[in-house]
Amino acid sequence: MVGFDEAGRGSLAGPVVAAAVILPPDFPVEILDDSKRLSPRKREAAQSVIRSRACWGIGSADHRTIDRVNILEATMLAMRDAFDDMSGKFGEWASENGLAGAVMRGMTDGTRCPDVPVECHAEPRADGKYPAVMAASILAKTYRDALMAEYDRLYPEYGYAGHKGYPTRGHIAVCRRLGPSPIQRLTFRY
Repeated sequence: MVGFDEAGRGSLAGPVVAAAVILPPDFPVEILDDSKRLSPRKREAAQSVIRSRACWGIGSADHRTIDRVNILEATMLAMRDAFDDMSGKFGEWASENGLAGAVMRGMTDGTRCPDVPVECHAEPRADGKYPAVMAASILAKTYRDALMAEYDRLYPEYGYAGHKGYPTRGHIAVCRRLGPSPIQRLTFRY
């Protein structure tokens, strides 16, 4: 199973990031959960194991793309890019993990599947039910959180390391006071 999930869909700034993950049969699934239910320390530990043992890919769509096509379409583009990134690694990884010749099928958190060349199903709250989707949730969140920490260094007055671009009172207040940051999603209300 290819698990898909995203991070940053409800944010007012920065990219939406998606991950696609296939777990090996012997993966320690007990370390997984919906990324929002894991502490930052547990998320970081899990993402290290996922990156070292799973077949995975990351995709993203920046704030300009989100403004141009809307957040849902941008999320689907990011998921497709994550799938393409993962697919490039799959052959060798599958051989190493006894999965050569395996047929991929996808599962995504939500109500819509990305345009990928495998059978795919969408299910709300899949990020709390299916290990591969949980792993994708963790990778997308940790990757996006690291990006937002980089943006915080570039635009410290906006506080991105703290709120990650989500619509907190502090984020909304600074946008009203200073105007939108260079990574603001201009089609989102704040």
